[in-house]
Amino acid sequence: MAVHIKGGTVVTAEQTFRADVLSAGGVIVEVGEKLDVPAGAEVVDAGGCYVMPGGIDPHTHMELPFMGTVASEDFFSGTTAAACGGTTMIIDFVIPGPQEDVMEAYRKWREWSEKAAQDYSFHVAITWWDDTVHAAMETLTRDHGVNSFKHFMAYKGAIMADDEILVNSFTRARELGALCTVHAENGELVFKLQQEMLDKGITGPEGHPLSRPPEVEGEAANRAIRIAQVLDVPIYVVHNSCKDSLEAITRARNEGQRVFGEVLAGHLIIDDSVYRNPDWDFAAAHVMSPPFRPKGHQEALWKGLQAGMLQTTATDHCCFCAPQKAMGKDNFAQIPNGTAGVEDRMHVMWHHGVNTGRLTMNEFVAVTSTNTAKIFNIHPQKGTVSVGADADLVVWDPEKERTISRDTHHQNIDFNIFEGMTVKGVNVVTLSQGNIVYQDGDVRTVKGAGRYINRPTFAPYYSAMEKNRVYNAPSAVDRS
Repeated sequence: MAVHIKGGTVVTAEQTFRADVLSAGGVIVEVGEKLDVPAGAEVVDAGGCYVMPGGIDPHTHMELPFMGTVASEDFFSGTTAAACGGTTMIIDFVIPGPQEDVMEAYRKWREWSEKAAQDYSFHVAITWWDDTVHAAMETLTRDHGVNSFKHFMAYKGAIMADDEILVNSFTRARELGALCTVHAENGELVFKLQQEMLDKGITGPEGHPLSRPPEVEGEAANRAIRIAQVLDVPIYVVHNSCKDSLEAITRARNEGQRVFGEVLAGHLIIDDSVYRNPDWDFAAAHVMSPPFRPKGHQEALWKGLQAGMLQTTATDHCCFCAPQKAMGKDNFAQIPNGTAGVEDRMHVMWHHGVNTGRLTMNEFVAVTSTNTAKIFNIHPQKGTVSVGADADLVVWDPEKERTISRDTHHQNIDFNIFEGMTVKGVNVVTLSQGNIVYQDGDVRTVKGAGRYINRPTFAPYYSAMEKNRVYNAPSAVDRS
C-alpha cells in the first residue's frame, strides 16, 4: 500500500525543506509538494513534525551467546523495540567461538535473524586465524554482502584477537576491499588488572571500571590504528568511551588516515558513579565494556562528535537481566557485559544533542543514520529521504515528551540505563519498507518481515592499492 506523509518538514543530513513524501512498493517514489497520490493511499499527517530517515544502529548484539549465558533480546523483540524508538535497521555481529568455523557461525546467526521485524545486516568477527578463515573472508565478501570484519582486542582466553590475528585479518580485508572494525581494549592489561582487583578483595561491580581504565582503551585504539596505517586499510573504532581513544582517532584523522569513530548514547550521558551505587543489582546492570567513564570524558566525546572526529552513534545493545548479571555476584569479572538502548538512542540523542544546541537537526540525522549508511556502503538505499531510497522513515514530533522506563519500554530486559529520563522530541510514526510499524504507541511489527541487507565491499576503490599501497575508500562524512 502507498503511504502519503503530508504536511511535514523533511530533514536530511544535508538540508531541511518543506515537502510531502510518498512511498509505494517499499521505496520512496516522490518527495515534494502537490504529489500525484494514488487512490487508497494511507495518509499520515505530519503537521508540525519532521520527516527523517529511520535510524541505523551499527552496533547491536541480539540473542548473543556470551559469558556463559545468552542475551535476553532476540532479533524479533530487538528490532521491534528499535521500531518503537525510530530505528529502522541494525547491524549485528556474527561472533565465532574459538576455532569455530566462520561460515558455520555465519549460517547460525542468519538462522536466528530470520525472525527480525526490520532490516538488518552483519559484521563478522575474526576471533582466530588459519587458512579456512582467510578463505571465509572472501566468501563472505563475495557471496554474502559482508564488508566489515570485527576484532575484539579484549576477552583474553575467549574471543580476543592478538596482534598476529589483527595483522593477518587486516591484510586480508585490504585485499578484499573490506573495512576493519575493532573493540579497542588491551586484553592482556584487562586480564592482569582484573586479577589485581580480585586479589585486593574488590569483587563487586566497582572493580569493573578499575580493571578497564581509559588508558587501556587508548593504548589499544592507537595500536589498532597504527597497524591499519602500516597496512593501508580503513579502520572503524567502535564504542569510544574516553578521551584517550578519541585522541588516537583525532591524531590519525588529522594526519589524513582513514579512521572512523563510533560513540554510544550511554557513554555520552552516564558516568562511572553508577558502579559505586550501594545497590548491587543497579551497579551490575551498568557493567559493559568499555565501562562508563569519570565525568569529563562525556563532554570530550560530545566535542568529538561535534567536530566530526566521531561520525556515528550506536548502542552496543546487549541485554542481560538481573538473574544473568547475578552470575558475577562474587566476582565482577563474571558479570555478563552489556546494556540496552536500541529503543532509546534516537530520543536521547535528540534531547541531549539537538535540544541543547550541541547538534543541529541535520547533524542529528547524520550521526544517527546517514553516516552509518555511507561508511558501511548502503547509501543512498538507506540513510536519506530521496526518490528510490528505501521507505525507512520516522515522523518526529519535536514537542512531544516521553519518560524512559523499564516499565514501559519494549526492550526485553528488566533494567534501563536511562531510567526516569524525560526526553523531548519523539518519533510518533515509524515506517519500515514503506509499512507503518509503529504509530503513537501502536506497535505493528511483523515477525520475519526484516530483510538481510547486502553491503558491497569497496573493492572498486581499492583497485590500485596492492600496486601502489594506497587506498581511496569513499568519504563517509560531510564535516571532516
